[in-house]
Amino acid sequence: MILIDTVYQKVLAIANKEQRGYITPQEFNLFANQAQMEIFEQYFYDINQFKRLPGNSTEYSDMVNMLEEKISAFEKFKVAPDSVSGSVITLPTDLYRLGTVYSTVVTSNPIVEKVDKKTIQLIINSPLTAPTDSRPVFVYQAPSTAGVSKIKIFPTATTYTTSNLSVNYIKKPTTVKWTYVVINDKAVHNSGAADLQNFELHESEESELVIKILQLAGISIKDYQLASVASNKEVSTISQEKQ
Repeated sequence: MILIDTVYQKVLAIANKEQRGYITPQEFNLFANQAQMEIFEQYFYDINQFKRLPGNSTEYSDMVNMLEEKISAFEKFKVAPDSVSGSVITLPTDLYRLGTVYSTVVTSNPIVEKVDKKTIQLIINSPLTAPTDSRPVFVYQAPSTAGVSKIKIFPTATTYTTSNLSVNYIKKPTTVKWTYVVINDKAVHNSGAADLQNFELHESEESELVIKILQLAGISIKDYQLASVASNKEVSTISQEKQ
């Protein structure tokens, strides 16, 4: 976890040092959430790239292991779906990437295998591959509401409930929020606010968050020098990491 106030104060300190103006709490929260998601999503691209390269034998410097450790904080295991209607399953609202789907309709607790929509009819119509309670499959279902993920499980004649289905998945980072009160026309951090939300990213991402928020702030106010300052800091950080 990274304290949001620590990041906020660093962002303001650098922006003020560069005499680039004030970043409001509302702007900061907007940029902070975008920066967090950009860093989070980059994990999955990076892990794909590093898996193509030979591993590092050093226990604490293997990049794939480091990325998997960062992602592990967002993994959820055997969580019940949000709702079930017939054979259509509404997945948890904080889902980012779906992992394994389990069924406990039968005692063997089979994994529900994913198939694509192009082949589902062929699978259903073949006596050899037709889904059963012991060999269920699913396809992604077009959601009726934005931001909601759904799947459809076969065989559709089976009665599914939230108690006989569960999923492993990677959740999205929780929306961050720097909370404050106004004192003498100045926003002061309110660390006791009920809606305060710190960053869920790994502690090592603190500098990257500061850099990305400064970049976004500079682009937003069309202060490309501020964005350049942040980019230079990012290049310097990357260079240090590669040494």
